[in-house]
Amino acid sequence: MTRSRTPAFLLGIVLGVALVALGVGAYVLSDFASVTALIPAFFGVLVAILGVVGRRRTDQQRLAAYGIGLLAVLGVVGSTRGIPDMIALLTGEAVESTIATISQGAMIVVCLVLLVAVLQFVRETRTTTNP
Repeated sequence: MTRSRTPAFLLGIVLGVALVALGVGAYVLSDFASVTALIPAFFGVLVAILGVVGRRRTDQQRLAAYGIGLLAVLGVVGSTRGIPDMIALLTGEAVESTIATISQGAMIVVCLVLLVAVLQFVRETRTTTNP
């Protein structure tokens, strides 16, 4: 395992835990109104597990990275329906659920960061394995 590849998986673990905190926080702040507030937490658990796999099992790094990338893409795509509410919130307009809007916005940002980390990992592994 090369040192430069390890930070991508550490970032996966950290951001996975952040997604868990985001989901649980949104669920609690919404007075346990909707289980859908926990969606970031479900994603976060999977991302963190894949991050641990990538850090511990060098033979599974590529698979773990692709799994994180897939979850990141799904997280971004699944949260895009909240973009109009995010724009409304940023311009000072009222939205139906401020908590849901902020949660979806944070999910998009975290998943985009994960996606960039995965793309960087893939680029690094391709340049080191294919001269």
